[in-house]
Amino acid sequence: MARRGHYGFERRRRADLQKAKQEAKRQRKTERAEAGTTGPEIGEAQDTSAPAGMWEWFSASRGRAVMTPAGTKPAPDPPDDWVLLTDVKPGEEPPEPR
Repeated sequence: MARRGHYGFERRRRADLQKAKQEAKRQRKTERAEAGTTGPEIGEAQDTSAPAGMWEWFSASRGRAVMTPAGTKPAPDPPDDWVLLTDVKPGEEPPEPR
């Protein structure tokens, strides 16, 4: 059978901790409102695309991505399951698989 001697104490302690966290949250919110800020700064979005003049390819069987010069495909070693991730302009079509 479970001991119930400190059940009320533990419940009150958890409630007190929750109240303290809520109060700290309210205080931070008030400080941000007074300072005119809305929250933590996230920063600039990073560019995740391939650099200009490069194509990015992905191979599911190898579990990796590689970059090659525009217009070329990675080595066609088996299994040849390379998928082009880079958006290609209409005049620049990827090479056909051999």
